Formats: sequence, structure tokens, C-alpha cells
Amino acid sequence: METRPRSFYFLAAFFVLFLIFLYGPTITIAILSFQGPGGGLTFPMRGVSLHWFRDLFEKQAVGDIWGSFRRSLVLGVMVMITTVVVSVVGGLAFRKRFRGSTVLFYLIITSLVIPSILVSLGVGLIWSQSGLPVHWSTSGFGAQLTWTLPFGLLIMFAVFNRFDASYEEAARDLGASPWQTIRYVVLPIIAPSLIGVALFGFTLSYDEFARTLLTSGSYNTLPLEIFGMTTNVTTPVIFALGTLTTLFSFFVIGLFLLVVWWTDQRRTKHGSDAGKGTV
Repeated sequence: METRPRSFYFLAAFFVLFLIFLYGPTITIAILSFQGPGGGLTFPMRGVSLHWFRDLFEKQAVGDIWGSFRRSLVLGVMVMITTVVVSVVGGLAFRKRFRGSTVLFYLIITSLVIPSILVSLGVGLIWSQSGLPVHWSTSGFGAQLTWTLPFGLLIMFAVFNRFDASYEEAARDLGASPWQTIRYVVLPIIAPSLIGVALFGFTLSYDEFARTLLTSGSYNTLPLEIFGMTTNVTTPVIFALGTLTTLFSFFVIGLFLLVVWWTDQRRTKHGSDAGKGTV
């Protein structure tokens, strides 16, 4: 029987510790959210129940939990769609060198290293000084795009760097127009990457705090609402909210993975059908 080297056990133990460090806080919050009606914000737990989850669906004395959730959801979808469209267009544009492309590339990357709170402050000032209302759907939307677009563009740059242009040449030889080539050849091939960009766009927007802090106006998104609740909520209801938010995040990730699987299955099926048709 082959024995494993000591390094394997050391690395395995290190990986377990990393997982505990990564998910320990979330698991702790999830456990505390199941406290009884008399429970507090710390251990030891006082009973076990679903009381605080039921309390979430009742009218809250403080905060606007479900209103902020709807705003974060709508904003996440807006950012996701915009990120996907702009990333694809930008990726197609950068396939050929043009004057100023290098400077433009570094300007895009710079947005990732500028402190988020400064971006939020700058966008908020631009809106207010321009006489425009500071609102989560306008200034907040713009501030979040400075965070999601660089990630989406970097993914698309990598995808198109590896893209085989012979597929497009074959489509054009068969009489396809440029739009038909993009729609029926390019987009289906890069579909899994588009789903990844969409997931990045939605999740980064959904839990973004700093870039939304000074650009959301008088209506909070969910991260801002949760932060506000930490100063005036002294019951495990905030832990219950955190647990449901985490479960929703996992649900979104699972949904995107399901779409990737469905896309892959559909592509495999069409490929096998095409192969049978040529026999």
C-alpha cells in the first residue's frame, strides 16, 4: 500500500484550517440565528427555534429589510446586464490594436486599485455638483460599474486572446454577415464565460458596500441596511438576516452553475446531432 508523504498531511491540515477561517464566521452567525426567543447575540445559546426567521417576515420596528433587498436585487440585475454587454463589446474591440489601447487598458485596471470609498465620494460629488439626484439607481449604479466592469473586461480579454478566429472565417466563407457571425458563432462559443461575467457582475454588486455608501441617496441597499442594523438591533434577527442572505447568495451561484451545465449539455447534444447528420 502506497504511503503518503508527510507534506500531504501538512497541506491537508492547512487547507482545513483555511476552510475554517473562511467559513467559520458565517457558520457561527448561522448557528446563533437559530436561538430561542430569549436568545442574545453571543454564546451560549438560549434554546433552539426558528423564532428570529419568523420575525424577519413580520413588520420591523427598525430598518427596511425587504425594501433594501428589492433594491439590491434590481441594482444587481442592472449591473449584471450592463457588465456583460460592455465586457463583450470591449473584448471584441480590444482584439485589434488601436491607438491609445494600452493607456485605456491601464485606466480600466486602475479602477480596481483606487480605494472604493474614494470612488464613492467622487461619484457622489459629480452627481450632486451636476444638480442630479444622488440615487441608488443612478449614481449608485455608476459607482458599482467602476467595480464590476474591470473584472468583466479582464475575463473577456483572456477569452478572446484564446479565441480561434478560424470559426469566424468559416462562417463568413459560408455567407454569414458580421452580426450573424457574432450571434450564431462567437456568442455560443463564449457562452460559459459570459455566464461567469454575469455571476461576477451580480454578486459583486449585490454585496458591495463602500462604493454604494455615498452614492445610494436616501434609500439603502441591503449591505447598507445590514450595516445600519448593527448599531441599533440587539437581537439575533440580524443573524437570521445574514443567514438568509448567505443562502440566497449560494442559490444564485447554484443557479448560474445550473445554467452553465444546461448550456454545456445543449452544446453537446447539438454537436452529436450534427455529427450524426454528416454520417
